[in-house]
This record gives sequence, C-alpha cells and structure tokens, in this order.
Amino acid sequence: MANFAIERQLLKRGFHFIAGVDEVGRGALFGPVVAVALVIPPSIIMGKVPAWMKEMNDSKLICPAKRQKLTRLILTQVESLGIGISSNVEVDKKNIYWASLEAMRRAVENMPLKPDVLLVDGFMLKDAPCFQKGIPQGDRRSTSIAAASIVAKVLRDEMMILMDQVFRGYNLAKNKGYGTEGHYRALKKLGETSFHRLSFNLKLNTDSP
Repeated sequence: MANFAIERQLLKRGFHFIAGVDEVGRGALFGPVVAVALVIPPSIIMGKVPAWMKEMNDSKLICPAKRQKLTRLILTQVESLGIGISSNVEVDKKNIYWASLEAMRRAVENMPLKPDVLLVDGFMLKDAPCFQKGIPQGDRRSTSIAAASIVAKVLRDEMMILMDQVFRGYNLAKNKGYGTEGHYRALKKLGETSFHRLSFNLKLNTDSP
C-alpha cells in the first residue's frame, strides 16, 4: 500500500506544499486523458494519518465503490487541487505520451495554491514550475500520488457514464472507453465517434462475431 515516506523526507528537507500528480485514461480508445494534482496538508502527513488514508493505493487496484468513498474523503482534506485534460483530438495530433504529460502539466497549472514540489507518477514533467520527482509506480508508493490517481479515475469514470447517455451502443458506462471485446464489436457495427482516438488501432479484434 502507498504511504507518506517520500513526503515526510521532503518535508524534513524544508519543502512544504507537496503535490501528488497522476493521470488516467492513457490506454483507452475513447475520450480524454484526465489528470489530477493535489496537496495533502503537511499536518496530516507528519501527524496521525487517518485510517482511511492508509487504504489508498493505485486506483486500478481499488473497487469502484471504494474509489467513490475515498474520493469524497480526499476532497474534504486536500489543501489544493487542480484538474487537467488532454482531449482525444490532442492524442491523435501529437501522441499519447505527450497528451499524458500535458494533462498532468495542466493539472498543476490549474491548482489555486501552487506547490513547491511535485511527486509525479512515472516520468517527470517538462517545464515544471518547481522541483519534482518522477516516481515509477508512484501510485503504489506515495499516498499523495495514489490520492490523485483515485480522484482522477473517479472523475473520468463519471465522464464516461455521462457520455454513455449520448453515444449509445458502445457500453461506455461499463468499459469506460477501454478496448474490451464488446467495445470493438460496437466499433465494427457503429463506427467511430468524434471522441474515439483515431490514431489507436480501432480495428483490432473487430473480426470477432
């Protein structure tokens, strides 16, 4: 499970506002990449950590109901939060790697309280406004990154549920835009929408009945 070991080391070095940054939706066929950057107060990091915070981990390893519950709790505690989005059009114009980094950069840019250090899941951001650390599998190691991952996942999933009401037949509420067998069958039958990532291999597996 994630913990505050990295954050505590940084606080002891004199940093104060530490933002965890992560994105979701990188591997989806449909919709945007969504990123969140957030700051958990130092008083929590260095004090008695609430029991529910010790349950945080990579959002993919947590069931949807628990992600929803944790998101509500996270949002009552964060000192600053920013959201960043890269559209499917941007994914197609550039590439998914660029779009993922850009969504995270925008999330940091949109924070009302600017952090003095970033903990980024995976690769570091280009032109970051402050000191940063890229942490492989950061959402399993840092509670701040795990919290960002969970909030971003819940936000993007809710977007997909809403999009399912507009683009019927793709079962977006269930597959969240990812390349399930049913999604590929729907693409074969209905074709692509304006929110599909055309640069991805949308024809894969469409020969299945």
